Order: sequence, then C-alpha cells, then structure tokens
Amino acid sequence: MERRSFLKKAGMGVVAGTAVVGAPAVAQDNPEIKWRMASSFPRSLPALFGTSEKFANYVKEASGGKFIIDVFPAGEIVPALQVMDAVSNGTVQSGHTCGYYYFGKSPAYCFDTAVPFGLTARQMMAWILEGNGKKLLRELFDPINIVNFPLGNTGVQMGGWYRKEINSLEDLKGLKMRTSGFAGEVLSRMGVIPQQIAGGDIYPSLEKGTLDAVEFVGPYDDEKLGFNKVAKYYYYPGFWEGGPQVSAYVNKGEFEKLPKHYQAIIESACMHATANMLAVYDAHNAAALRRLIAGGAVLKEFPKEVLDAGYKETVQLYKEFSDKDPMFKKIHDDYMAFRDDLAPWFNLVEGSYTRYLAYAIAQSRKS
Repeated sequence: MERRSFLKKAGMGVVAGTAVVGAPAVAQDNPEIKWRMASSFPRSLPALFGTSEKFANYVKEASGGKFIIDVFPAGEIVPALQVMDAVSNGTVQSGHTCGYYYFGKSPAYCFDTAVPFGLTARQMMAWILEGNGKKLLRELFDPINIVNFPLGNTGVQMGGWYRKEINSLEDLKGLKMRTSGFAGEVLSRMGVIPQQIAGGDIYPSLEKGTLDAVEFVGPYDDEKLGFNKVAKYYYYPGFWEGGPQVSAYVNKGEFEKLPKHYQAIIESACMHATANMLAVYDAHNAAALRRLIAGGAVLKEFPKEVLDAGYKETVQLYKEFSDKDPMFKKIHDDYMAFRDDLAPWFNLVEGSYTRYLAYAIAQSRKS
C-alpha cells in the first residue's frame, strides 16, 4: 500500500472510530492544531532528522492537513541535549531525541534507547509492543510530564572511529572518546575518558584533537560526518548499542488535550516512521561501509578481551544501579528477562542463517 493511501485511510479510520455519525463528522472532528518539535539532530543527517520530518508529514496527511508539527533541528530552539527538558516544561509540545542522552538525570532513561549488551532493534520493538516495555517506560516518564513513543531505530551500531589501534584493554586507558549515557559509564571503568558531545559538534572536536575516538551510529551517518578523515580505525561491534531506539517525547498535558483520533494518529505515525528509519539504515549502511573502506578506513574487530571486560563492567553496573534505584531495577529485571528469553532463539535461527549466507555469498564470489 502506498504511504499516502495508508495514512489517509489510517486517519479516516481513527476518526471514524470516534465520530458519532459518518463522513460529515470527519471535518468537524479535525481541529486545526500547530505544534513544535525540537530535534536533537542536525539537518545534515537525513535518517535521524529526516525521520522527524517524515513523522510530521504523516501526521499532517492523516489529519487532512489540520494537525501541523513544525520540526526544528538541534540548536534552533534548544540545544541538542536539552530536548527532554524542553518537552517536560512545555517550551515545546514534542521532541525527537534519545533517552540515554539524559543518563545524568536517571540511568533508567537509557532503557528507552539502548543499554550495553541489550536488545536488538527487532527485540526492542517486541519488548515495547508484546512485552512490558510500553507500560514500564510510560511509568518511567509520567513523573516528568512526558508521553513517550518509539520514533526510529538505527539497528546495531558500530564501535566507533579511533586514531590508534585497540589491541588490548591497555590501549583504552586515557582515551578521550565521544560517547553517551550508560556506554560512557561502562567505558570509563575500562579506562576511557567519556565526553558527551552533540552530533553536530563531534567532527570539529575530533579534528582539533580534543577527542581521540568517537562512536556515533554507523557507516551511513558516519560517512556524512566525515569521521574517517581524521580517525581511520573503524571498530565493531558497538556492544553498547545493539538496537538503539530514538523516541518522540510529547508533553503529557498537550497530548491529553488532543482529540482521541489525533492521539491515535501520533502513535500510528510514530510506528510508520520508525519502520522507515530502520529501512533507511539497512538499505544504505553496506554501500557506505564499502565507500569508507575504499577511501582508506581500516575495519577492525574489538579484541575479545575488550568485549569480556565490557560485559563484566556492564553486569556490575546493572547491579549497582538496581540496588540504588527501585525504578531502574523494575525495568532492568523485566528487560533482561525478555532479552535472555529471546537470545537463544535469535542465535539459533537468525545467527545460523546470516552466518551461513555470508559464507555462501563469499564462496560464490571466489568461483
């Protein structure tokens, strides 16, 4: 089904579900509303910033042009890392950001994006929709006047760009690295000096030598930001971001003022835009990686020693935060039980299939 057709039918459907009488009620039930959405991302990243624009377009189309959401890139209304506050206090009605940017407020917010050795993109959506994820995250955000929705997922990310090779844990010591949230805390225990810097400010810091390494997303975005020009070693996997979700945060008071069918349109538009973002990354990462390697990037796998240390520190941190914060523990226990239940199945079918397929393709290209 084409996007426009889908959205118009979706919009009519949710309206019909709330209208007392048929078609004439549609126009009456679609009041003119205008919102602002502050993004944590620059316009130069079409997958991230573009997803919020797609979301706004979906809302506009499904409401017959009556519900308009103007999207602003990082810095135009508020700085990239202050979007949550702006939504919470009503400066803007909505925002597009990542929960783990606000780790300093509460580590539990990271569960809305990603935690080290956590869920993949598909598993995250399963936890949200079929597990207890939606209920638990709504409980988490309710005290700060926010209603949260998934609004994008990048899929598993890379481990970042480094000026030097990482051959052992010793090579991480003293490394000034751009990273966010829970990952920064884990890496700091491994000797890294974490720096939280908004996406648009990373390249200048790397170029000037303020940073020794940077992790952001993956080939499609990293190529656009030019990290390979100043740090040639490209490591994988990003064990701290197995399936990072990006979110729409909506001011609770503003959301509750909306007609019920507008609320439904927001939720439907978020889901549609989320699927689109993941499709963009899946479609473009491979080609971007080939271009980066052709341009001189050196692809490297983290040593097992690094992964083992990362896992050990992660488990210890989970315990420490759970002991201090009942809400963190409540979400953590449910999230990890869900992860542990799914992991063997995904390894059995997805893992075996993708490993063999990669082998078979490589062999066929040799012949």
